[in-house]
Amino acid sequence: MSRLRRILFPLPPSTTVLSVLFLAVRIVVGLLFLNHGIAKCVAYDRLIITFPDPLSLGSDVSFILVLFAEVICSLGFILGILFRFCLIPMIFTMCIVIFVVHAGASIYEKELPILYLTIFVFMFFTGPGFFSFDMAFRELSIGGYSAN
Repeated sequence: MSRLRRILFPLPPSTTVLSVLFLAVRIVVGLLFLNHGIAKCVAYDRLIITFPDPLSLGSDVSFILVLFAEVICSLGFILGILFRFCLIPMIFTMCIVIFVVHAGASIYEKELPILYLTIFVFMFFTGPGFFSFDMAFRELSIGGYSAN
C-alpha cells in the first residue's frame, strides 16, 4: 500500500530533481525550436525574399531576427547561457507568430507557437536550474550557491 501511496502522492521533488527536469525540458524543447531555425537556414536563399514582414522592418531584417531567436537563442536556452536574455527574443517571436502572422488562423495553426510560448514563459520565471552555465558562472562569481 505504501508503494501505491508514493506513486499516487509523491513527495515534492528536490531541487536536484527539478534541475534535472529543467535540463531535460531545455534540451528537448530547445532542440525542437533549433530545428525550425536550421530548416530556415537551409532554405535561406528562398526565404530571405518571401519571408513575412509583420513589423515593417523589411522581410530580410525580420528573417534575420527570427533566425537569431531560433538558432542563437535556442543554443543559449539549451546550454543555459544568458538564459533569460535568450528567452526574450524567443518569447517575442512566438507572440508575433501567434498574434500577428497567424492572427486570423485557426487554433490548430497556432497550437505549436502557443505551446512554445507557454514553455518559454514558464522557463523564464523558473530559471534554467542548477545544471546550466549561468549557474556555474554564478557559483564562480560568488563562491558557491546558497538556496536562500
